[in-house]
Amino acid sequence: MTLAPTLPEPGTITMYSTPWCGYCRRLRTQLDSEGIGYTVIDIEEQPETAAYVEQVNGGNRTVPTVVYPDGSAATNPSLADVRSALS
Repeated sequence: MTLAPTLPEPGTITMYSTPWCGYCRRLRTQLDSEGIGYTVIDIEEQPETAAYVEQVNGGNRTVPTVVYPDGSAATNPSLADVRSALS
């Protein structure tokens, strides 16, 4: 079964995250500084969402996992990667 996330609005991303993830905090800070909108889904608060993260990461719960408006996903992307994907 393929799990499909709700796609983010154009120009924004959805980030699957955990509260303790340093890479997630760094990306959020960078997105804030660039004015890029995002929605955070905490896979620990919403454990059913972890299945999607595992699906796109070879069975691993690797965060941040980012979903773009076109439905593509990236694991731990740089700010440059996010900017490029949104342009």
